[in-house]
Amino acid sequence: MKFGTKAIHAGVAPDPSTGAIMTPIFQTSTYVQKSPGDHLGYEYSRTHNPTRTALQQSLAALENGKHGICFSSGLGAIDSVVKLFNPGDEIISTNDLYGGTYRLFTKVFERYGIKFHFVSMADLEALSSLVNARTKMVWVETPTNPMMNIIDLKAMARFSKKHGLLLAVDNTFASPYLQNPLDLGADIVMHSVTKYLGGHSDVVMGALVVNDDDLAARLVFLQNACGATPGPQDCFLVLRGIKTLHLRMERHCQNGRVIAEFLKTHPKVAKVYWPGFEDHPNHQVAKDQMRDFGGMISFTLVGNKLSDANVVMENFHLFALAESLGGVESLCGHPATMTHASIPKEEREKVGLVDSLIRLSVGVEDVEDLKKDLADALSKI
Repeated sequence: MKFGTKAIHAGVAPDPSTGAIMTPIFQTSTYVQKSPGDHLGYEYSRTHNPTRTALQQSLAALENGKHGICFSSGLGAIDSVVKLFNPGDEIISTNDLYGGTYRLFTKVFERYGIKFHFVSMADLEALSSLVNARTKMVWVETPTNPMMNIIDLKAMARFSKKHGLLLAVDNTFASPYLQNPLDLGADIVMHSVTKYLGGHSDVVMGALVVNDDDLAARLVFLQNACGATPGPQDCFLVLRGIKTLHLRMERHCQNGRVIAEFLKTHPKVAKVYWPGFEDHPNHQVAKDQMRDFGGMISFTLVGNKLSDANVVMENFHLFALAESLGGVESLCGHPATMTHASIPKEEREKVGLVDSLIRLSVGVEDVEDLKKDLADALSKI
């Protein structure tokens, strides 16, 4: 089944009681049992809910996986992954990653004795020097947030398997439309479903997809035991969003290419970070493991002044200044003071996240209008 067909049909079926083509919103907390333990597969909605079941099946299909597991946010999903481990265990993470992930790792789990190493994933020899008997997992984002670095997932899978480590991949920026990490050797795929999968800036949710039955059972246990589960209304909204994922992603990619090329030639722009450029350090890897290059772009300004970045963002009309990404509308963000403010300035700047860096989530509007919005805002500095 091709991706567009899966997006519309996988995991869902007409409601058997009414024939409704859309999965109903099962807005219930509990389910009647004929006698203790004799039920129709549902007991309590934290544990299972039919709307959530349909969504989990759909997400698993999109990632070519066996098990989809949904959470009330992307961080809720990451939280359950780290809870697989014990005090004294160690995790190797990319050093360019979402600030909320960094905060969860350093401010929450380090307090419980789990050690994290934040490093570039480009040098496998350097990575090997960090592996010891306590190392349990490698955590990867690709493309990374916000520097748009590309990590070779096949190489990371070989490295992880060589050392007996789990490989977890945050696939949020790519979405299943552009990249399927399980097919490239990953063990766990994480999504902030809030972003491209929902696609309409109206829901907050996270998800994990895995193939291994035992790993899935452990994560499902944590999902139920810790309780960070999404409600049926949110699951319904994401099921609705997924049906147009392939169409939206095509337009995000088309618009992203035009905007990236426009910014690259603008005299007030210092550097543009987008993996579709042939001079991007890992362009060929992106070309090999992704189907296109997406609608996420970061850029810096000539002079690297925070004041100039503020002027640009304050003068947008279509690019809304807001947290998040992946919706149909275009958004802009300032990672240094918004999504990545929890990362110390010296650590941010090591990976190039400077004060003038602006991150764009290019939406599906008419691209000429987006170009004009950028040109007008940049003309103010």
